[in-house]
Amino acid sequence: MKTLARWTVAYGLFLIACGLAGYLSNPEKAKTALISGGTFGAISMIWGWLMARRITWSRWAAVLTTALLSGVFAWRATVGWISFADGASGKFFAAFLITLMGLASITMLAALIRPSCSTSNN
Repeated sequence: MKTLARWTVAYGLFLIACGLAGYLSNPEKAKTALISGGTFGAISMIWGWLMARRITWSRWAAVLTTALLSGVFAWRATVGWISFADGASGKFFAAFLITLMGLASITMLAALIRPSCSTSNN
């Protein structure tokens, strides 16, 4: 498996782990964390698997998916931190976790769009 493909699979596993952590932190209210983390984690893992098989379009699909996730995580982290700042102490873990997911997404996006990280060179 090539380097960028491995990182994409690892990113997917990270999203799944974060979704699980979010769910376990508040099972009554965080079912969407498990669903979204699992869904987008699995999609990212599929993109990585396809990249490892040199399916060229999969890299661009990963770029699009990761860019959209970066935007969603930025928005959700902002809302979470505002809620926490307004006194909702229960929002700290969610805001922190979503911020981590956003930072991982931005890092992954940078790796995906970097010209030296082509799937044929790794």
